[in-house]
Amino acid sequence: MTNSTHFGYQTIPEEEKVRKVAEVFHSVATKYDVMNDLMSGGLHRLWKTFTIAQAGVRPGFKVLDIAGGTGDLARAFARQAGPSGEVWLTDINESMLRVGRDRLLNKGQITPVALCDAEKLPFPDNYFDRVSVAFGLRNMTHKDVALKEMRRVLKPGGKLLVLEFSKVWEPLQKPYDVYSFSVLPWLGKRIANDSDSYRYLAESIRMHPDQETLKGMMQEAGLDNVNYFNLTAGVAALHTGVKL
Repeated sequence: MTNSTHFGYQTIPEEEKVRKVAEVFHSVATKYDVMNDLMSGGLHRLWKTFTIAQAGVRPGFKVLDIAGGTGDLARAFARQAGPSGEVWLTDINESMLRVGRDRLLNKGQITPVALCDAEKLPFPDNYFDRVSVAFGLRNMTHKDVALKEMRRVLKPGGKLLVLEFSKVWEPLQKPYDVYSFSVLPWLGKRIANDSDSYRYLAESIRMHPDQETLKGMMQEAGLDNVNYFNLTAGVAALHTGVKL
């Protein structure tokens, strides 16, 4: 019997989700950052800046950025870790990874890049000081498996940071829904010539676990000291957890 999962509001076979998510990100890769700025009014940059500050990367740190896409976090971490550090930019999507790799090279930052699946990380146990995933967890088929893998590759004392869209403050729910399901697909059509992908992204946010549920999932994966910070009234949230 084939297991099923969600792709936005659709229920589809698990093996189909990887292909359909890949299609979305192949489609939007070249316009990804422009669309992020338009969709969030530039707020995604503030959310990422907050995440980078919470990570507290120091010279010599080993850092893994999962679903790192166009490389915003990896670029900042590479600067902080310095020449004695090791910062990996990874993504399951080749189109996104290529954009991120090229951007790092254009900035003169040569850092390792790997095409890999967060549910089967090709790294040894207890290797990284920090692991981050920004706006990638909700697209993963088995989030529990991915979180356990992230914990596995962390050193004892290492920290996981999960930045993701989350459950918005209740009084803002209605205007947020109007924006998500009317404005976003329209922007996607006008800017990226792809309204369907942005409709999926809006739906995928609604299907993602809320703040408390994700906190419980991280604890279930074996992480300790799990906390979260609501950003912009819960439009996004940063969850952090430590491997003891």
